[in-house]
Amino acid sequence: MKNQYCKVGTVTPITSGNQAVAVLEFRYRNFIEKAADATYIDTNLGEFFKRKAQNIKRILEDLGK
Repeated sequence: MKNQYCKVGTVTPITSGNQAVAVLEFRYRNFIEKAADATYIDTNLGEFFKRKAQNIKRILEDLGK
């Protein structure tokens, strides 16, 4: 019997592919908006969204190099 490799649960990095920059820019803008909305409601949630946006911005800057 041959070994079979299942692709269930495999992860494709978001930084690969031709749409990576567009997807990352969309997510960055989305997290910035969420951070602005959540700042007045819950400070910790706003900080979480800001950190996510900063991480995505760093990835975008690395892709631009």
